Amino acid sequence: MAEATQEFTRFETARIIGARALQISMDAPLLIKITEAELEVMHYDALKIASKEFYSGVLPISVRRPMPTKTGAKLQPIRDESMDDEKIIEKEKEVEKEIAEKAEEMGLVNENDNEEAIIEDNSAGSEE
Repeated sequence: MAEATQEFTRFETARIIGARALQISMDAPLLIKITEAELEVMHYDALKIASKEFYSGVLPISVRRPMPTKTGAKLQPIRDESMDDEKIIEKEKEVEKEIAEKAEEMGLVNENDNEEAIIEDNSAGSEE
């Protein structure tokens, strides 16, 4: 039975009443004695009947609230994988070479276009 010491949140209350109303709508027996006059006043509404049962304290429902377990393990520090500018430039060049090689294999680049790009790169480097 619902103990007087156990308090429910509004979400738990809504879930409990909703579950009991579903049972009542499926012709479950009522847990409290309600007269025909009271049922007519409630318009035979399953939610109102379930609410009355809940607040009278006759529903055999308990709510289990699991608490998180505390672990003794410490968190690992985050490794800082910072890269130098030189390494970043090297990576970019490697990726560009791979892209160029794959493009040549697929036939997406003409040999003339590739030579023009190399000439432009060399001229841009000499201006700096």
